[in-house]
Amino acid sequence: MSGAEYANLIAAYVARRFGARSVKVYREIRVGKSIIGKNRCIDVFCVCEVTNKAFAIECKFQDSEGTVDEKIPYTLDDLEAMPMAGCIAYAGKGFSAGVLHMLRASTRAAHCLPVADQGDATADTKELDHLLAMYFGWWDLFVGKKKPVSATSATTAANGGASTGALDLTDSFLNGPDFPG
Repeated sequence: MSGAEYANLIAAYVARRFGARSVKVYREIRVGKSIIGKNRCIDVFCVCEVTNKAFAIECKFQDSEGTVDEKIPYTLDDLEAMPMAGCIAYAGKGFSAGVLHMLRASTRAAHCLPVADQGDATADTKELDHLLAMYFGWWDLFVGKKKPVSATSATTAANGGASTGALDLTDSFLNGPDFPG
């Protein structure tokens, strides 16, 4: 897969996955200057029409050893300097161990490898899904179908009712030897 094919795959996935959330996805959009003064071209540009917020995705695919390793530190630095939110979406088996470690440790990188025509989240897309959700505030993607903790369940446990697993911080605990009273 070429870099352009990978960027097209990411753009199509994001459009299918988040289009219903009023996100429009564009390819190769010119946005300002890079850290070395060149005109910057964003691989995948996402705009939420409701909030008017934008998110840039730089795409890096490497299935064999090559020069992409040398571009990763520059791309991370350029994303950090850009006055808007963005990340690197990456996939492939050709990254060196050091660069792979750098990508995995970065808050601005997300492993993402959807299959053609995919529109649902999988283990291979969740990192990019999570970065987009955090930026756009789509907290339901994290919470899913879980029910929120209610204040009454914690109060019931503290008042001697049925236990919900809540921690009981009584005065005797707080005024013990580790907490001067």
